[in-house]
Amino acid sequence: MSPSEPQITVAMISMNEERAVGKVIADIKAAAPQAHILLVDSSKDRTPEIAAAAGAEVLRQFPPKGYGPAMMRALTSAPGQVVVTLDCDDTYPTDRIMQMADYVLSGQADVVDASRLEKKPASMPWINYLANWGFAWLASVLFLRRITDLHSGMRAYRTSLFDEMAFEANGSALPVELLLKPMAHGKKLQTIFIPYDERTGESTLDPLKSAWWTLKRILKVRFGS
Repeated sequence: MSPSEPQITVAMISMNEERAVGKVIADIKAAAPQAHILLVDSSKDRTPEIAAAAGAEVLRQFPPKGYGPAMMRALTSAPGQVVVTLDCDDTYPTDRIMQMADYVLSGQADVVDASRLEKKPASMPWINYLANWGFAWLASVLFLRRITDLHSGMRAYRTSLFDEMAFEANGSALPVELLLKPMAHGKKLQTIFIPYDERTGESTLDPLKSAWWTLKRILKVRFGS
């Protein structure tokens, strides 16, 4: 890595987030001014134009291929030693980016999970909270380690991790595999707790599909295909 390249990339995926993307990028710049900001975008609105004007590198993925392929493209395209992911809807605290990146850069962690579930967030519906809690409990039992949040959109990863192991991009609930597979292969996991705010814009989550894929990915990582 040359001296001019960033150590840290902050990566997001987006679809029609024009209401939030400008503020989120400004907040990232304030919290991590040396970080490279990368957006994989599948929008029909002005999200990519706003992001580019705000200083982000924008990779267009259109027509959309879904969350998994977009996220894997972001993770594998990120320059530097660590990539910090967060959602583009202003729900995650950008002031925790450097804390998470430092765990990886110092060698203390290969993956840092920013858990939303130290307690129930006011912004999370009860049905979502109970499902998240239940799946995290199941994973904790199966992997013999306390896991609190399988679906956080805010994580830090050592970028070389994606040269060392493959992940299944297709299908829902990719964050589950991105957390459990490195842990199952002996990589170092660090968990921090964060606040989780109300999102800006509409959610496109399909809860039943997400629940099925969450269970499928937990069992796949624990017991194999």
